[in-house]
Amino acid sequence: MDPFLLGICGFAIVIILLALRVPIAFCLGSVAVACTFLFYAWPHGGEFNGSAGWRSATTILTSNSYDFVHSFELTMVPLFILLSQVAYHAGITTDIYNSARVWLARVPGGLAIASILGCGGFSAITGSSVACAAAMGRICTPEMLKAGYGQRLATSSVAVGGTLGSLIPPSVPFILYGIFTETSISKLFLAGILPGIISLIGYIIVVLIWVKINPSEAPRFSEEKKSGDRRRAALKAWPAVLLFLIIVVGIYGGVFTTTEAAGISAVTAVFLGVMMRRLSFASFILSLRETAYQTAMIFMIVFGAKIFVSFISLTGVSPWLIAQVQAANVSDWIVIAILCLMFLVLGMFLDPIGILLLTLPVSIPLVENMGLDLIWFGVIVVKLLEIGLITPPVGLNAFIIKAVGGKDIQIHSIFAGISRFLIVEVVILVMLLLFPILSLLIPNTMY
Repeated sequence: MDPFLLGICGFAIVIILLALRVPIAFCLGSVAVACTFLFYAWPHGGEFNGSAGWRSATTILTSNSYDFVHSFELTMVPLFILLSQVAYHAGITTDIYNSARVWLARVPGGLAIASILGCGGFSAITGSSVACAAAMGRICTPEMLKAGYGQRLATSSVAVGGTLGSLIPPSVPFILYGIFTETSISKLFLAGILPGIISLIGYIIVVLIWVKINPSEAPRFSEEKKSGDRRRAALKAWPAVLLFLIIVVGIYGGVFTTTEAAGISAVTAVFLGVMMRRLSFASFILSLRETAYQTAMIFMIVFGAKIFVSFISLTGVSPWLIAQVQAANVSDWIVIAILCLMFLVLGMFLDPIGILLLTLPVSIPLVENMGLDLIWFGVIVVKLLEIGLITPPVGLNAFIIKAVGGKDIQIHSIFAGISRFLIVEVVILVMLLLFPILSLLIPNTMY
């Protein structure tokens, strides 16, 4: 069987299975094993040999399993997930929101801005956009609605703020991107800091303009504050700041590797939770259980993706695409624009990790052939995944806010509010594309 045709068919079958809502781990793994079997059992121009195909398919399956299990870099995934779970159950992740809520009480749209800042702080510890949207949605959205905020602003600000978990380190998408592209995860983490801050500022500007044009969307907060409340609120956020500094300053200064930073920050979170009497034994066990569940889910997806990447490398699809681009003699910017469009379209229907692992076998060879920086491209990819989390019809964060908000929350109201933030998302994406220094400034100065 023609290898190239087999590769195209493999991609098509995966897309069809995903459209049928088959879990992506099983899509990638099963299609890769079946197509690898056909590749060796029915070579181009040769006779069918089932035993040869089976031996080769099982060899690739077992070798990838061994390499996967012995990947030291993957150990940071459960460690960062454990950090996020412990910090959440100890209340550390919500301290920044509570602090910002006090400081911004008299600012128009202050609760919405505090929610976005809280999401940024949550993201700086957890690295998960979905977890951030779910946790902050339970806390911030009901409080804004109770204060008289419009449903569109109260829901969309949290949904959009939750996407910062993909960009601000630690970030699971950055970890997976670094492993599959063999780029420095430390530099990827540092590269996401400045774009993450720019995104956060952009969201705040949208809220300020929104409430300026339509003040009824965000009534002034009338709660009286006592003297010293701001100082006490700011001091309560020190555990979250400490954990973030351990990760970022430790990596930037060369004190820790990324994996060491994950382990040290996770242990520190447990110590802080116990010391402040916020983390009970039952909560710790629950954190371990959630960590095991999320780690198993991610590892299954990555395992299926590794087999799929091995299969694609056999078919010659990537060299064919590179040859077609070279023959077409199109500019690098057109290729990047097409890749961005591909990520945006897929983001409307698939989850971020699935998009990342499905597209890397095709997109990375093209980017490498153009001589572009993979760290910069990693930031662009994660930003596109972030936009996909809030883009209809499947914007995952929007449906999470709907789920945690209850039956009174209308999904169309969430997307109506998100549409205002999508404008600034596009502006920031264009800035990152035109000015790579925004992504590369911090990692280029790294120890």
